[in-house]
Amino acid sequence: MARGDTAENLLSRNDTALVIVDIQERLMPSIANHETLLANVLRLIRFARILNLPILASQQIKLGPLVSEIASELPDLEVTTKAEFGALKCPEFSQRVDASGRNTLIVVGMEAHICVAQTVLHAVPRYRVHVISDAVGSRTEDNWRVGIERMRQTGAIISSTEMLMYELMERAGTDEFRAVLPIVKGT
Repeated sequence: MARGDTAENLLSRNDTALVIVDIQERLMPSIANHETLLANVLRLIRFARILNLPILASQQIKLGPLVSEIASELPDLEVTTKAEFGALKCPEFSQRVDASGRNTLIVVGMEAHICVAQTVLHAVPRYRVHVISDAVGSRTEDNWRVGIERMRQTGAIISSTEMLMYELMERAGTDEFRAVLPIVKGT
């Protein structure tokens, strides 16, 4: 059985953090399907806040700030500016991830085949990593596909926004479920 197919890889909210990699204003217009990527990242941010998951974010030096929609959603978020492509190669970001106390990372961001992939490749030996395929992007569909496959080959679990939300909620009929349902439905 492949590593990603075992029950031990189910997510646990007590051990999970959301990692946002380089979703920046200057890069966003050139990303294929960027509207869907941004909508899903915003859904995941709202969801993470309901579940009280830590949220960590990086931005690549010289590409400007995170997109305004994310900045508005997370006005107090301390974003790590980095020169490294892989966020975990940046000592400040790596320390923030360690300080979160979480062993599972939900990774979203841009670009799937560069900064997201390198972040994930460095994370896999130390953390369980779930990459949210509909919340990562690249300038081309081919580079997105190659990035997703490379991350899968190295042990990352590939998931989707909705799959992740239901996995972390675990059950229907709760107040939390009712709070999350509008996010799932996109309303």
